[in-house]
Amino acid sequence: MVAATTDKTFATDTANGVTLTDFWATWCGPCRMQSPVVEQLDGEMGDKVTFNKMDVDANPETASSFGIMSIPTLLVKKDGEVVDTLVGYHSKEQIQKTLAQYL
Repeated sequence: MVAATTDKTFATDTANGVTLTDFWATWCGPCRMQSPVVEQLDGEMGDKVTFNKMDVDANPETASSFGIMSIPTLLVKKDGEVVDTLVGYHSKEQIQKTLAQYL
């Protein structure tokens, strides 16, 4: 299961290794489509990548600090540094291809 992260825990949760954070909201239709894909990837790649999700309505500071204006947005970090951003719905294959570049 993909862990929830918050404004307070985000920096620590994404500080080490390759991480993917799914920025979403309950009212967002495409976010509801993206969530099961991220859950699948967590099951398949969770030993290599840390997957998190962040509700932008409950945690607006982090989304704002990264300039996230549209959701879903998938933010990829490696050792605490942003290395990629995927805006909008993305297929499992597209996300895997992106993550593979940083493993």
